[in-house]
Amino acid sequence: MVHNLLPRRVEARRILFATLFSATGRGLTLPFMFIYLTKVRDLSATTAGLVIAWMAVCSLVIGPIGGWAVDRFGVRRIILPMLLVEACGVASMSLVRDPWQAFGSVTLIGVGGGVIWAAFTTLLSSVTSAEERQKTFGLNFALLNLGIGTGTVIAGSIVDLDRPGTFQLIYLIDAAMYLVPFFNLLTMRRVGLRVISEAAAQVADTVRKPGYREVFAHRGFRRLLLFSIVLTISGYAQIEVGFNAFAINVAHVSPRVIAFAFTANTLVIVIAQLFVLRLIEGRSRTRMLAVVGLIMAFSWLILGIAGAVDGRNAVISAAAVIACAAVFASGETILSPVNPTLLNSLATDELRGRFNALGSMVWSISGIVGPVTAAPLIGDGRSPGHSGIWLALIVGGCLLASLLSLSLRRLITPEQDGRVASIVTTEPGAGGSPSSGPAVGEADTDPRPERVGA
Repeated sequence: MVHNLLPRRVEARRILFATLFSATGRGLTLPFMFIYLTKVRDLSATTAGLVIAWMAVCSLVIGPIGGWAVDRFGVRRIILPMLLVEACGVASMSLVRDPWQAFGSVTLIGVGGGVIWAAFTTLLSSVTSAEERQKTFGLNFALLNLGIGTGTVIAGSIVDLDRPGTFQLIYLIDAAMYLVPFFNLLTMRRVGLRVISEAAAQVADTVRKPGYREVFAHRGFRRLLLFSIVLTISGYAQIEVGFNAFAINVAHVSPRVIAFAFTANTLVIVIAQLFVLRLIEGRSRTRMLAVVGLIMAFSWLILGIAGAVDGRNAVISAAAVIACAAVFASGETILSPVNPTLLNSLATDELRGRFNALGSMVWSISGIVGPVTAAPLIGDGRSPGHSGIWLALIVGGCLLASLLSLSLRRLITPEQDGRVASIVTTEPGAGGSPSSGPAVGEADTDPRPERVGA
């Protein structure tokens, strides 16, 4: 099954497997930054929170610049140095002693990550054909989670609060793993070059000035961006902050239950992603995104059951918390292949970097808004809080995102929406045997270029 889902071009396959290695390194450190800063380096919780938030701010600021640079110079010239920048930031985390050093390290991480994610999406779309992208993005997401899950398990067996060197070790290993995608791309000389040649770009510039103004003028993209912001703030941003706070302070489950919940989330993604890719193939992308909103809203309602029980039945509370994370993951398996595929179907080659940069900025926005909204409403467990209001807001946000997705359908073409309807005709004298004509909205030629770059 996996072999059938792999893209045809060997370059795309190499990029996917490099993702698995780098994600394993990321999984080593992803759950431990707050713990490392507060328990090992003795920074206050407030300072550690500001450090992590500053990383999101750096990603948000650098995102548009990175998108412009990718379109101007090509993915290759941007992503290679940014991989080294982020690797240096991760490695320097092992040397942090004071707050200013922590801020310096996460600045490098935020700047590198704020460019790499959008650039990587652009790179992957450039080495896959239009009909392969949805499957490829889904497979990439599964490998990403498999790597992160593997790294987390490995790190859990290494780190020890009484031995600071164990935390330094995982940060150094994580930094070294960035060299895998670096050397992988370095050896693929014709991948990641500028899609539009210099001559073609000069001709285009004489007719119009392509830039962010043109991107924002795209009504379909504006609607998709609004959908992404609403869903991410109501979904991903809350699973990282609000979910933990609600589970601990309202449902009163143990940290071990939360660990089991995140394990269940990862397992569902890794196991179900391949089946989901087959299930959604050929279906309307806007409708699939609407389904994602419904699934995530349902997952939060399940979490509400844990809050209603309020620790009176530990089994029900634990089951609801774990089920919430698992159901949420099923929505992720639909969102991960569909959203970037739809975004790249709206983008033009000369502005693809900018489109993907704005799409990636959604994560930085949610990383800032999520903690600010969840923590005050849920409270710290010592005061009543307003967990019911928080729950109603995020459920309502997910449902609003579904409506926004459905409204996007009329702003894009059937081909962009992923709807492929075959025209079947019966030729006279052929004994009633059908002959299939070209698919509606299907391109006459393979949109994949013979080589990437100009």
